[in-house]
Amino acid sequence: MTVTKNQLTVTLGSSGVTAADVLAVARHNAHITISEEALKNVARVRAHIDSLAHSDTPAYGISTGFGALANRHIPTEQRTQLQKSLIRSHAAGMGPAVEREVVRALMFLRAKTLASGRTGVRPVVLQTMIDVLNAGITPVVREFGSLGCSGDLAPLSHCAMVLMGEGQAEGPDGVTYGGRGESPVAELLAAHGIQPVTLAEKEGLALINGTDGMLGMLFMALADIRELLTTADITAALSVEALLGTDQVFLPELHAALRPHPGQAASAENMLRVLSDSPIVASHKVGDSRVQDAYSLRCAPQVAGAVRDTVAHAEMVATRELAAAIDNPVVLEDGRVSSNGNFHGAPVAYVLDFLAIAVADLSSIAERRTDRMLDPARSHGLPAFLAGDPGVDSGLMIAQYTQAGLVSDNKRLAVPASVDSIPSSAMQEDHVSMGWHAARKLRRAVENLRRVLAIELVTSTRAIDIRTQLSDGELTPGPAGAAVLEVLRASVDGPGVDRFLSPELEAAYELLLTGEVKVAAESAVGLLN
Repeated sequence: MTVTKNQLTVTLGSSGVTAADVLAVARHNAHITISEEALKNVARVRAHIDSLAHSDTPAYGISTGFGALANRHIPTEQRTQLQKSLIRSHAAGMGPAVEREVVRALMFLRAKTLASGRTGVRPVVLQTMIDVLNAGITPVVREFGSLGCSGDLAPLSHCAMVLMGEGQAEGPDGVTYGGRGESPVAELLAAHGIQPVTLAEKEGLALINGTDGMLGMLFMALADIRELLTTADITAALSVEALLGTDQVFLPELHAALRPHPGQAASAENMLRVLSDSPIVASHKVGDSRVQDAYSLRCAPQVAGAVRDTVAHAEMVATRELAAAIDNPVVLEDGRVSSNGNFHGAPVAYVLDFLAIAVADLSSIAERRTDRMLDPARSHGLPAFLAGDPGVDSGLMIAQYTQAGLVSDNKRLAVPASVDSIPSSAMQEDHVSMGWHAARKLRRAVENLRRVLAIELVTSTRAIDIRTQLSDGELTPGPAGAAVLEVLRASVDGPGVDRFLSPELEAAYELLLTGEVKVAAESAVGLLN
């Protein structure tokens, strides 16, 4: 990936792309080019496919039908119609349109495989897909349709329809084409100088047989969770500070040396740094009768650290999948066109489900700390619900309700999709991965986690401010907490009488989305990512 005059550029070659390339295209509209080497390789392999297409020997997907209809030989004069019929019939998704970034990741990852020279498409098919992406045209892909086996068939078919000048798409200006009463997609392509493609033998299958949708969503979820891991360490530490907890359980000699999970050691180190030089923490190091803090405080690094290690495992799987060239049939180096099962999404589906479990638990422990700060029986001197005048004011009581609702939703989303195989295609496809659905629910779970952490942030900072007020300014947070408070108070007011709370919670959410809270703490004490 390169940057030229503030324009990100990603080059597709035969050897693949990086996770950063996927994010650049999906989220930052990076311009895509195709290397000459890749185009030549694609053309060379296509010539081999053309020879097979004109052979008397049947070849799956080239001169035969598909799936359960693979035993039927298709005459040459019907093969163009075969490709059109494949894409049109498989573009059978329903429900709301998925997010633009998901579609862009889906298309870019399929283009990556097309560029590998393992699929047998003509260069014009690859180039057209890239032209559509570069033009900012987004096919309308529906929420339901993929079973995560034989590839993300329906989502990829909706994209392939647009390459054919059919289906539905949104232009870069947000205007949609292809729906009832709307201009056809062919007009949108023409406005950007793009000629629709007429698919030849093998090309329909090559456009739809891949795990690209679930993999794209995995990479974006990993990027988002990575960003939230440090944020979760920050909010947890601020809650420890607000609840007069001890920082001694985060000392390094208690972690890597005794229990060598790298994620746990990193989270403990972050929390120790956030609590460093805190007058509030120092105020109760002597004379405190408590022996141990509650698990939600004391075990925060163990939980957050386990999430870190789960992310590391998922990143390993995602990187391996990114290096794959998935199609069925696939063109091997020696020219053989071989049927295979590499389109099965199990490896990706499992880690998507695993991440949803980890995200649910991380949100759950954050909610427990919030609830503790609002309960005068457990908050060590804080007013009920951190209200200005408890009884007259309700403080953050219902903010915790919202947080509890989000956590409950995440627990439901943690139920694995990958164990719920449903046979399809007349029992030819009798075991499927449900990886697309695992990815869809993980996206929602990550958003829920960000909101849960936003509420913990609002709660812990209000509790710290109250500590400072009750001590006539003597008990103040450490440098990290002070830096976070300064950023937060620009858009979220401190303790006081009840007011319209929803906008403040959303403002805190936006600060987590932009990373400003993380940057503030990092600039004060330095943190591990």
